[in-house]
Amino acid sequence: MAQDSGKPASRAELIRQRHRSSSRWLDAIGATLSPLFATPRITHAILVAICFVLVATALAVWARRQPMVAVGRVMTDTRLVRVPLALEDLEATKTAKEAARQRTPRIFAADSTALQELKGSLENLPRTLARVQSLDQVEAGIREQFGLNAESLAAVKAESTNGEPSTQWMSMVSEFMNGLRAMPLLDAGTWQRATQEGLHTQITLTFEEPGSKSPAMVEGISRREVMNLGDQPHLRQTMASLAREAGFSAVLRPVIVERVTRFTKPTFRFDANATALAQDAAANAIKPVFTESPIGQVIFRRGEQLKDSDLALYQAEMDAFQRDTDKWRVWLRDGSIATIITGITLAMIAYTALFAQRLRRSSGRIMGVCVLLAGAMATAVIGTALKPELASTLTVLPTLLVVIVLCIAYDQRIALAFGVLHGLLVCLALSQSSGSYAVIMLGVCCAVFMLKDLRDRATVIRMSLVTGLAVGAATALIGFIERPLNPTIAIWQVVWDAIIAGGGTVALGGSLLFFLPTIERAFDITTGMTLIELRDPKHPLLRDMQMRAPGTYNHSLAVANIAESAADAIGANGLLTYVGCLYHDIGKMNKPEYFVENQGGGANKHDKLTPAMSLLVVVGHVKDGMEMARAFRIPRTIQHFIESHHGTTLVEFFYHRARKRALEQANREGADEQDVHVPDEIEYRYPGPKPQTREAAILMICDAVESAARALSDPTPARLEALVNTIVNKRLLDGQFEDCEITLRDLSRIAESVARTLAGVHHSRIDYPEATEVEPKTGVTKAV
Repeated sequence: MAQDSGKPASRAELIRQRHRSSSRWLDAIGATLSPLFATPRITHAILVAICFVLVATALAVWARRQPMVAVGRVMTDTRLVRVPLALEDLEATKTAKEAARQRTPRIFAADSTALQELKGSLENLPRTLARVQSLDQVEAGIREQFGLNAESLAAVKAESTNGEPSTQWMSMVSEFMNGLRAMPLLDAGTWQRATQEGLHTQITLTFEEPGSKSPAMVEGISRREVMNLGDQPHLRQTMASLAREAGFSAVLRPVIVERVTRFTKPTFRFDANATALAQDAAANAIKPVFTESPIGQVIFRRGEQLKDSDLALYQAEMDAFQRDTDKWRVWLRDGSIATIITGITLAMIAYTALFAQRLRRSSGRIMGVCVLLAGAMATAVIGTALKPELASTLTVLPTLLVVIVLCIAYDQRIALAFGVLHGLLVCLALSQSSGSYAVIMLGVCCAVFMLKDLRDRATVIRMSLVTGLAVGAATALIGFIERPLNPTIAIWQVVWDAIIAGGGTVALGGSLLFFLPTIERAFDITTGMTLIELRDPKHPLLRDMQMRAPGTYNHSLAVANIAESAADAIGANGLLTYVGCLYHDIGKMNKPEYFVENQGGGANKHDKLTPAMSLLVVVGHVKDGMEMARAFRIPRTIQHFIESHHGTTLVEFFYHRARKRALEQANREGADEQDVHVPDEIEYRYPGPKPQTREAAILMICDAVESAARALSDPTPARLEALVNTIVNKRLLDGQFEDCEITLRDLSRIAESVARTLAGVHHSRIDYPEATEVEPKTGVTKAV
């Protein structure tokens, strides 16, 4: 049933209407965008732009999460804690761990061999002296070791039973050795370290019998119990007390003391490995010390030098803020960055579409420029993150690199536009001030202005020096304006930044001389310096043409002079035009005698050829010229002059000769014209391509005009002007300028310039009268 028109629409009907409206809106958008994606080149460019936006956004977002400050630098602003933060106090933790290391007792390992040697010597003494009758019978070394006399010898012999040590003697020696084990004998150096190193009051002794697999026994003693083998008085006193405690009589004690004091081997050695392990274990047991940082706590202040602890707190605060703050705040900030970068990229796209035809016509060039921009931005971001103290330099140099490369590869306008926008990207990513952007813009303007025409190395040197001086001075002035100058070190840091920025700019310009050939190959361009080298008459190709086809060489010189003036008249590249004209006819060197300028008034070889064969010879000079250019690695921009200087024009002379012969043959045979092959124009045209640059179009005009002007019998200015206009109009109507950006105004100015130059070349000369004299006698006039 139809709905009553007087009733309001139902909810379902409203939803359907909105759906239809949305569908129409989406269809309209699709119809608008579909032509853009219909061309592969445009699709490729859009994909490259999207990739650039993603890369630039990732770099900017990552850079915003880095401290970008260096220890020792004077801070330009104040930073506060934005979220509650518990940060490990590295200094306090380090101090606590070091204290634990110092409190750990040093470990000394018993020298079991030395202890056993001393114990065995004492235990065996009664056995050794049991059969001795007098002191003289005791071996001198033993007598000296034990300090024996008659009384002590008798006392020792009394401790033997049937030639063996008594049980009491063995017990006293064992007791004495037990005390000696707890009283280490150390050399002087080890004793000094044992009593001085660390904060501990004890040392740890370890005992391990040789060959035993059981764990070593550990015993702790006071550091005061350690004995110095070099302190004989104190050692004798201590050993006498220990011998008394072991039960030795007053007569036997000197024997024991003398034996120990003459024992030069330490009974313990310092165990460095075990001590280090124990210290590490004690340090690892210390828990980290944390410091609470409330919201609003100052991390560092403007005018203060940054310390290591400040940098650690700043990095931790940034990480905590990124981790703990509301996600929508992070997304809002990152989304804003992405939006601004997208806007800057759209500005680049718009400029390219409106003003950079050479760039927009090639997907490869668009990709190359995007890689250059992204690489320069990555250099600025990553370099500043790694070396924040060089931020003043790393902010400027990558953008200057972009400007220099684009100025060489394309033109000043493109370089200036992309330099301005790339500087915005760098400052956005690195949170740089307007002062830093002003420094970048000054460097960009200086580089663009100085690279107006790159024809020699002096231009590069001047650009480097002027731009470096400008960047250095601007860095210093902006630093004095924006940075706090309270501490004297801040002034020196500004001066140092200016020196580094200016020197880096000069170095960047100097490196251009080394990387210029790489830039030319990467962007398929030819700089003025290369053109100057190609212009040299001693170039191998030009030398060959002078020798093998002198007429063609002179023709090329004449065309070059005419074309250079015409290029200057319309603001085209005069040097490129001149060099292109020099090489445009190098293909004629293969068969120079087939071209009239090299025949020298002799027989014309084309008289013996059919028009078709002559066509192959004439048209072939373009193909031969391209092969020679590739063999000699002539730049691609010059090769275009060779391949396009005839475009797709008609080889009129041989075309008309071929038609004439075909028609004459038809008349002789009485055949109908339809039964005889009469060549079409397409068969007698050059294969092209047509000129794609204004410079190549100028060559096409000047090449035809110069050849035609030679054939004029009376080349007056009026006739030359008419000839030039005729040829220009003929090429225009033939569609030869369809693929280049030349305008009718350009063609008019070219015609005027070419006519004026030709009039100067073919100017009339005064007919000077011949000098004569009259013979006095005969009155006859004769020439002198």
